[in-house]
Amino acid sequence: MEKNNSNNIIELRNISRVFEDGFAAVDGFNLEVKKGEFVTFLGPSGCGKTTTLRMIAGFEIPTSGEILLDGREISKLPPNKRPINTVFQRYALFPHLNIFDNIAFGLKLKKLPNQEIVKKVKRVLEMVDLEGFEKRKVSTLSGGQQQRIAIARALVNEPEILLLDEPLGALDLKMRKEMQLELKNMHEKLGITFIYVTHDQEEALTMSDKIVVMSEGKIQQIGTPEDIYNEPKNAFVADFIGDSNIFNGIMTGKLRVRFCGAEFECLDDVAEGTKIDAVVRPEDVVITTPDKGAIKGVVTSVIFKGIHYEITVQSGKNEIVIQSTKSAKTGEEVGLNIEPDGIHIMVSETAMNHIEAGLNKSYELDIFDGELDFNITDVLAGSKLVDNVLVDASGNEIDPDKLKIILSVLPEDIEMSDEEDAGIVNGHIINLIYKGDHYSYVVRTDDEEDFIVDDEDLWNMDDRVSLMIPQDKIKYSIKK
Repeated sequence: MEKNNSNNIIELRNISRVFEDGFAAVDGFNLEVKKGEFVTFLGPSGCGKTTTLRMIAGFEIPTSGEILLDGREISKLPPNKRPINTVFQRYALFPHLNIFDNIAFGLKLKKLPNQEIVKKVKRVLEMVDLEGFEKRKVSTLSGGQQQRIAIARALVNEPEILLLDEPLGALDLKMRKEMQLELKNMHEKLGITFIYVTHDQEEALTMSDKIVVMSEGKIQQIGTPEDIYNEPKNAFVADFIGDSNIFNGIMTGKLRVRFCGAEFECLDDVAEGTKIDAVVRPEDVVITTPDKGAIKGVVTSVIFKGIHYEITVQSGKNEIVIQSTKSAKTGEEVGLNIEPDGIHIMVSETAMNHIEAGLNKSYELDIFDGELDFNITDVLAGSKLVDNVLVDASGNEIDPDKLKIILSVLPEDIEMSDEEDAGIVNGHIINLIYKGDHYSYVVRTDDEEDFIVDDEDLWNMDDRVSLMIPQDKIKYSIKK
């Protein structure tokens, strides 16, 4: 067996989980978890975080990849053979058993001496601050108390790793915040490894040593809460973690950037002329008088949020959100400034849509039901059709089965419609990010192709849309 020479307790190496219908819930997942760490899987519903947790627990078997515990491969080891316990959102307590018997259930299965069981149950009840509750019924407890009992039942087995699958999701806001702090304190006292699943960004930032941000079954970024918040790797992370303004911009010189019609100093050294996304947190925008602001705009909304005002300013096509302890008046003109350390630069990801298609025997594209006006001889240099047979410059026949065509189209050249037959392909919106003057959407078609679409209008997640792609905007190339 492979020996573990590091202080990693769990390693996931290129883990994937593909279900029978072909859906890849987790794809190419790599992670190292150190002994005693509090690691959080964070992402929207359906991103693969719970599936990953279930693979660590042993409730799901990876389609490919390895799971190592202390250097030993365990991906096919049953759950009861792993030193791992799981706490679920719904508690899964036994209503017919009292608190003592709920917690002692696993110990009794192990046939431990009764005296030892009593000692262990008493100790974990003290840990969760519920000593003296042994004889109480589950039904007499509040949601927060039931969650503590579920945690105590997991801890009494003295696992090396505790997995928590959205354990606070059923609690009200006040109780959830209290339990966040209790869990963090419990983790520090016990020193065991916690792996936690949530879609709540504040929860992840409050509790974690390390956050794994996920989307569409893939890791988007791994880092400390400070890294994730202050240095997001891409627009998805910036948009998902906390509130963000994201603007299209360009580097105008060394440590200088232009966006929203103004030029700013920044701290990220990116080459001049590079197209970028500038991320600015709302708390880093300072409101001043119009004559003193780098950006000028008009206040369109003011909402009191308790500890600050959320103020929206329209500057040209750009909408800018500000969090300030000082209020403003709707309709007034203001100036806005941003300090260099309040601007985070991300090099714009290649947004061009690339779709691969094959050819049928008639040299038509096997995509979009043959609706495209496509001529293979315009794409394949030196080729021509002779008696409906494609040949190269030397007259040799070309097998259409061996050709793959790449179709490329810019996001801004695609239009969306809610009319089913308006476009050449239909799908639903699976992601959206606001970028100051437009929304960037990801539309997944019925054939599982993903298109990035830029649109000034606001659509909703899961909206069914039809994509209109002008044929003169499509570029064709042969796949090498």
